[in-house]
Amino acid sequence: MKQLKNEAEIKAVIEKIPQDRAFLSVSEAGMLFGIAKRTLYRLVGQGKVPSVNLGTRLVRIDRSVMEGMFGPERSLPQAESIPKKKLYSLEKEDCYSIGEIAQRFQISEGSVYSHIRKYSIPTRQIGKHVYAPKTEIDNLYNGNDFI
Repeated sequence: MKQLKNEAEIKAVIEKIPQDRAFLSVSEAGMLFGIAKRTLYRLVGQGKVPSVNLGTRLVRIDRSVMEGMFGPERSLPQAESIPKKKLYSLEKEDCYSIGEIAQRFQISEGSVYSHIRKYSIPTRQIGKHVYAPKTEIDNLYNGNDFI
């Protein structure tokens, strides 16, 4: 979610920059070409990127030079749809208890709990027992993803 928010902010700023503007600020150039501001300032300081200093905090970089050095402006990937959450049946008959998992796959209950946390497998507690979906547990241990 944070990445999508950052990309949306960058896209909004990029859209505000006119296409015919010949000189860009360091932050604008960084956003357009996907380069950190600090890196651009370092390259300007080393003389590798020609620039014009119009005053305090007014360093401008020629857009055509940037395109020549770093290629065309980057286009942000289209916002990917948020992955759909899997729906599980957490009914008792569709789940294994932690003890059943430990016995069936011959591992300790502590290992089962750590794998459930590590792989974000949903659980449900009914009375004293904790249950996890059979499909996820079978995929985890039969596929040997946990090693």
